[in-house]
Amino acid sequence: MDPNAAPLPNYQDDEATFALFLREHTILKAASADDALLDDDDDDDDDLLLEPTAEGKTLLRRVPCYPPHLRRIRDRMPYHDVDGLDGKRIFIIEVPLSELVAWDAVRGSELARSAMGNATRYHELFCGVVDSILDGMTPSMGRRGGGGGASSWAAAPARDSIDVLSEQRRAQQEARREEREAARSAGGGLDDVNGPLGGGGLENDAAVSGGNNDVPPWGGTSATEDLPPLLMRRYELRILPIRRPGSFPPFHVQHRDVPSSPYYTSSSSFGSKLDGPSSQSEVEGRSLRQVRSRALGHLVTIKGMIVRASDVKPACTVATYTCDACGCEIYQVVSNKREFLPQRLCPSGECRRQSKNGDTLHLQTRGSKFVKFQELKLQELPSQVPMGHVPRSMSVHCRGELTRLACPGDVVTIDGVFLPQRVAEAGYRAMKAGLVATSFLEAQNIIVHKKSYDESGNSHLSDEERARLDAQIADIAHGDDPVGTLSSSIAPEIFGHEDIKRALLLQLVGGCTRKLPDGMRIRGDINICLMGDPGVAKSQLLKHVASIAPRGVYTTGKGSSGVGLTAAITKDVTTGELALEGGALVLADRGICAIDEFDKMDENDRTAIHEVMEQQTVSVAKAGIVATLNARAAVLAAANPLYGRYNRRKSLSENVNLPNSLLSRFDLMFLILDVADVDRDMALARHVTFVHQNEGTDAKNVRGDVDTVPMDDDDEDEFGLDKDKEDGNDQPTTLVTSGLLREYISRARKHQPVVPTDVAPYIVEAYVSLRSQGTPTGKQIKNGDQTVMTARQLLSILRLSQALARLRFSDYVAREDVDEAIRLTHMSKSSLTDSDQGFGGDQGSSKRKWGGEDVTSRIFNIIRDYSTSSRSTRIELKLVEAMVLRKGFTNQQLKQCLEEYQSLDIIQMNSTGTHLDLLSGEAQ
Repeated sequence: MDPNAAPLPNYQDDEATFALFLREHTILKAASADDALLDDDDDDDDDLLLEPTAEGKTLLRRVPCYPPHLRRIRDRMPYHDVDGLDGKRIFIIEVPLSELVAWDAVRGSELARSAMGNATRYHELFCGVVDSILDGMTPSMGRRGGGGGASSWAAAPARDSIDVLSEQRRAQQEARREEREAARSAGGGLDDVNGPLGGGGLENDAAVSGGNNDVPPWGGTSATEDLPPLLMRRYELRILPIRRPGSFPPFHVQHRDVPSSPYYTSSSSFGSKLDGPSSQSEVEGRSLRQVRSRALGHLVTIKGMIVRASDVKPACTVATYTCDACGCEIYQVVSNKREFLPQRLCPSGECRRQSKNGDTLHLQTRGSKFVKFQELKLQELPSQVPMGHVPRSMSVHCRGELTRLACPGDVVTIDGVFLPQRVAEAGYRAMKAGLVATSFLEAQNIIVHKKSYDESGNSHLSDEERARLDAQIADIAHGDDPVGTLSSSIAPEIFGHEDIKRALLLQLVGGCTRKLPDGMRIRGDINICLMGDPGVAKSQLLKHVASIAPRGVYTTGKGSSGVGLTAAITKDVTTGELALEGGALVLADRGICAIDEFDKMDENDRTAIHEVMEQQTVSVAKAGIVATLNARAAVLAAANPLYGRYNRRKSLSENVNLPNSLLSRFDLMFLILDVADVDRDMALARHVTFVHQNEGTDAKNVRGDVDTVPMDDDDEDEFGLDKDKEDGNDQPTTLVTSGLLREYISRARKHQPVVPTDVAPYIVEAYVSLRSQGTPTGKQIKNGDQTVMTARQLLSILRLSQALARLRFSDYVAREDVDEAIRLTHMSKSSLTDSDQGFGGDQGSSKRKWGGEDVTSRIFNIIRDYSTSSRSTRIELKLVEAMVLRKGFTNQQLKQCLEEYQSLDIIQMNSTGTHLDLLSGEAQ
């Protein structure tokens, strides 16, 4: 025997240790002044002394932890004032391993280490100890457990159908036991074959001591007449890892030195905000790639994103059979298996004596026990995937009250047991799979990080922390320029782009979604498109905004297909049924979907975005499934010019290779050019070197105190430090941390501003004036340019005005909000038309933007570009018509172009008129 090997566990000693822990462990609870008086006058032994605290601090009282909770379970008194358990008949017993260590540094630490390494076995062991304690309790006949006084008297425990069935089964078992004893005393001499213990009470665990070789002894599937303890359990036991505090009773009233929020994190690199998990407060979730084979059977913590959630269906845990021959009931514990072989032969003595070979057992659904079951698919976060690797995924099995906690698109941290699983138990799949097995996670606890803006993340903060948070938000709201203060905190390491950051802030806030009485829905989300030369930090802006949004999804156009963006038809591995799996736009519901390299998408895939950007739904009619999914997401797209750098002699749709029908759905479109300018280049270089020297922005200028708003790990973004960023100044500004910004936006979105009667005429006049200024001669509409003001731009101005009113915490849109919205709209238009102004270039080139090319030349350039990309001089005429019409030209213009270039011997049509050939002179 290896002397260095770990000693074998002694389960009997561990049971005794855990039973002692349940009886002796105490927790700290905030005490009131009345509790202090009662402590001086009451001589009850259960009334413990107050804990000494510093002057001015909260009075603390040490109270028993588990006995009052177990008494409520025994008396079946549900909690009516606890989130997640309000009025439910199910009880949750949490066993934080940190509490075991706090109870006894030696025995508790050893038991916690054993439970972490063999979680499934110790989960059943802990349940057995709780069952024995509950069986030893006598029901309270009118007195509420855990306290005295007049308010502690209540009615006797209520009985339900399970109690009636259990009493009937116990009576039948007792009658059969007496018959066997009488037969044995009469000389029958038959041994009891029902189990080594032969009992019938809940404390008898022989029902789960199976005899199969392929299953562990604590989770066997052998049939027995004894009532299994799992059949009568009215609670769920969860083992929480070290440094994971409990959140359900009795820990919901526990006082801690640190906030009890599951999102509590340590200070960030900026030195003023909680941005990442700390080893002293909260266990940090690992990525799927860090979970190795040595973690099998261990309790692990994994962080990732939910990409698929199955329907909640009942899963059998105890199968009950009725024997047609002898009439007895047989129980089979399934022990959380996906598949099991039903029992066929009755193990009772009477049936064995008769030696019947037929199947006498029939499954009784009413007498069996089912629990809620849901399977989740957990995928690695984009920040956890190394460059060039494919994200890994894992199945997560949720049972009981852990179901319906997470939806596709949620970023979660899951505590669970890492277990292997056969591909199939039997049949063709098992034969084909052979010895190959997969792994899954049996969930014990789920923490949802990124929720919607409507669900505030500060519900677990103390009164003092909440007051400090309110003061900071009020300080920003009543400042000189709250919009500028908040917008400068979006990607502060990126230099300049003030108007773009303001627009991104308005996109995070969003406008008000209006639902008319006739059912029509007017979207309130703001769509923004960023276009420009490479190296101007477009991708970094997208990643930062996606990290701030509670449900932000970042994807690229070339790496996304149509079904990857909208919805795909997949087969459920559990039931084999076809199911819908949402894509990036569906996962970003009520959030932001950032699509990089928007111009690189295929035309067939890009058409799927048209419906999402206006109707905000995804309609699917595939494989017999006709459904409409919600995709209430704001689209933030980034596109590069088609020719590498922006060509000012071509229109916007030609530069980015996007149709006008898609560009018109964007509320704001900004063009970012990289133009050499001595002053701006000097300021940019100083800013980049300052960021590299200080590893980020100046920590002294960061607004937001420690312990303010809990945040996620992925809020500590990888900011862009590209040397080609432009615009802006190098003056230090007061920054707002991402957590405080998220809380500010969450409160701003609760307001639903409306346009008052005195502001409505002003908006109408401004829109008419802008539309007349945009088309003085009608030339822009004729050329198909998208910079013209359209009716959709009027709705964009309304949405931007509502977002600005929300940032002021106002329910009415003011005239200054409309002016700022019109200014942003004008800046986005001017960046497309007057792109040279302010960059040190020729300000007159905007007047000559279309002077170098007429309609005929532009149509020919489309044909030539396609010929170059396809490396073919012969092009089908139908394809040419589709490309030209998609760019906004007419058939008459195409016909004139072909006739002109045919006369120049550059284009030649075939005899049938179906194809055209480019001759050698087309490059001239």
